[in-house]
Amino acid sequence: MNSPADSVGIVTPQVARFGQPLTLACGRELPEYELVYETYGELNAQRSNAVLICHALSGHHHAAGYHSEEDKRPGWWDECIGPGKPIDTNRFFVVSLNNIGGCHGSTGPSSTNPETGRPWGPDFPPLRARDWVHSQARLADYLGIECWAAVIGGSLGGMQAMRWSLEYPDRLRHCIVIAAAMKLTAQNLAFNEVARQAILSDPDFAEGYYQERDTLPAQGLALARMVGHITYLSDDAMANKFGRDLRSGTLEQGDEGQVEFQVQSYLRYQGSQFSGSFDANTYILMTRALDYFDLAREYDNDPVAAFSHARCSFLVISFTTDWRFSPERSREIVDALIAADRPVTYADIAADEGHDAFLLPIPRYLDVFHAYMKRVGEEP
Repeated sequence: MNSPADSVGIVTPQVARFGQPLTLACGRELPEYELVYETYGELNAQRSNAVLICHALSGHHHAAGYHSEEDKRPGWWDECIGPGKPIDTNRFFVVSLNNIGGCHGSTGPSSTNPETGRPWGPDFPPLRARDWVHSQARLADYLGIECWAAVIGGSLGGMQAMRWSLEYPDRLRHCIVIAAAMKLTAQNLAFNEVARQAILSDPDFAEGYYQERDTLPAQGLALARMVGHITYLSDDAMANKFGRDLRSGTLEQGDEGQVEFQVQSYLRYQGSQFSGSFDANTYILMTRALDYFDLAREYDNDPVAAFSHARCSFLVISFTTDWRFSPERSREIVDALIAADRPVTYADIAADEGHDAFLLPIPRYLDVFHAYMKRVGEEP
């Protein structure tokens, strides 16, 4: 495989180990932990060009490039990270990690609990977005980065980016929030609960101790992914991709039991792929952290008071057909930032792809993103 000219090429994950306990928002301590991360580009002499990528619900550290010559697909945000791309690795040193609680190498429910010698499983401490931010700050210390040029995230990653601006206001110059919200709507809470119940009701879930019992709640996890995936796409996106096309059978009378629509086959495939690569306890932990996120809760539910603690500039991007994190939620962020007298740039991108649009090469989106990041990179 010859990597494209605008690819970061072959990358190797790295591991940072932390022996100092991390006090979590729930009051418990994580006695020790590991974070798996990747870097792209070079850190400059002033250590001023570092960019942090915060991943979304099912994301991980592999955001760009390839792990081997045999890789068929690049990292999950390869459209935006690389030479000449919006997050230009000729200009920036990019750090992408798998959060604690994850299942792609960082310490999480599938890791060994040092106190018991068995997998943490459902006993892994509950997490909040601020716990991820605090662990990310320790990773910055580990890498010798005092201040990020930008902290960037989409969806749940955007929530982490906003939390960064409040927890460590002097440690980032720009906060880029894409397709996110200051808290979930009741509808979003409901979708997450349905997904969790699909997992919890799978007999093979074994109350979360499936690793010890050598089982896997594959059906429940697949159903959870199917529910989630539906919400990430817009009606137009699904219509354009599948319509009412059939994969098998006909709509003639008497053949109804043999009919399979393309969209059904697609969702089953997505669910099957996900259940083979993601940990069920991690999915439950991550969706609950998403549910609990409320940026202004400790500021008397006043987002203006919350953002008054920020010192950085903001870019906020939404997508017109994203009904999971609608443009209205982004405008709430923007309005609060304006009222808090924070510098903010906002773009609502016309796109048919729904919530997943933030992962896709939509020209207007990439143009806006690129222009803003160019400005970030040109700062002294």
